[in-house]
Amino acid sequence: MTDRRILRLSGPDTIDFLQGLVTNDMGKLKQGAVYAALLTPQGKYLADFFLVPDGEAVLLDVADALGEMVVQRLSMYKLRAAVEIDVVPLHLHRGLGAIPEDGFADPRNPHMGWRAYRETPQTDDKIDWDALRVTHLVPETGIELTQDTFILEVGFERLNGVDFRKGCYVGQEVTARMKHKTQLRKGLAQVSVSGAAPVGSELNAEGKIAGTLFTQSDGKGIAYLRFDRAGGTMKAESAEVAWFGETETN
Repeated sequence: MTDRRILRLSGPDTIDFLQGLVTNDMGKLKQGAVYAALLTPQGKYLADFFLVPDGEAVLLDVADALGEMVVQRLSMYKLRAAVEIDVVPLHLHRGLGAIPEDGFADPRNPHMGWRAYRETPQTDDKIDWDALRVTHLVPETGIELTQDTFILEVGFERLNGVDFRKGCYVGQEVTARMKHKTQLRKGLAQVSVSGAAPVGSELNAEGKIAGTLFTQSDGKGIAYLRFDRAGGTMKAESAEVAWFGETETN
């Protein structure tokens, strides 16, 4: 897959450096791949990525469109930490079924298969990943995941992308407050879709903006909803959309 950028972080301070920046606990690398995000100090999403062990180093797998920004942000925080950040010529391979020897289970959801990092591009990926994402309510970088949202609104706790016991990281205070002191009024949900609408179409309910419709597949879709307005039949362009009051799927 060519839409990912693979970074290698190496050096004796790598784990501690990441531990103070990202939303998940780097201790989980001992069990396999870790899904995490980088946030602004105000707790808003900047980028999501996968972290996997690579000997004494760590590979960071991020959407290519966000790669340069992530390198710049990590470099800004590096200061005197003994950490090297390099772009490496590896390619993401994905699949379903048995995990290969060099692969890692996707930590977001077991139905999302495995990921591996190899020197040659993947040429045989015929899996409809969007259909799987819609079925299991898994957001994608640059589609459902944008820099206008908070990670708890896009399901990061359900996706194993945040750890509330790990201690401080950039944006932690806001995230913890949303977890413990507020009830989410907006967030991702699976909806039924009759017809089709462009990704990013505005959802309207009784003349009021109720959210945004994103990825669609086989009569279902992922939508970002204002829960107090999302009821009954909603419209997105010429499509009719309905929400059944649930924000998570198994």
